Amino acid sequence: MIPELLPETLPRQAAILLLLAIPIACMSWTVTHEEVFREPREYCKDRSQSARSLTHRKFFYLFTCEYCFSHYVTALVLLVTRFQLLYSGWRGYVLAEFALVYVANVYMSLYNRLRLDIKHENVSIAVEEAQKPE
Repeated sequence: MIPELLPETLPRQAAILLLLAIPIACMSWTVTHEEVFREPREYCKDRSQSARSLTHRKFFYLFTCEYCFSHYVTALVLLVTRFQLLYSGWRGYVLAEFALVYVANVYMSLYNRLRLDIKHENVSIAVEEAQKPE
């Protein structure tokens, strides 16, 4: 049985893919890195290292890793938006899941690199100002 292709054009699907990956990356990054979720994240990190059961350790680890967490955020977004990539049905959902996770993680990597560059620049400026004769 040959899977049925979606009637939407490929450029439209690509645009939706790139746009949907933005909130996925934002949600995943915020939960796993930003200060607003620090306490729950520290609790999950502690539980992921100290739980006796492998299942419990892996469950709590999911909330500390942006890559892992992005899979669940993506699944939630797909549930809400019903976005499918290339094919209709379950094949389209599977392709959309992995494509969205990939693009969202590229966005998060770019954001992380940008943050590191900004921090490095701020440190360099502070060192230069500290070395200036008064």
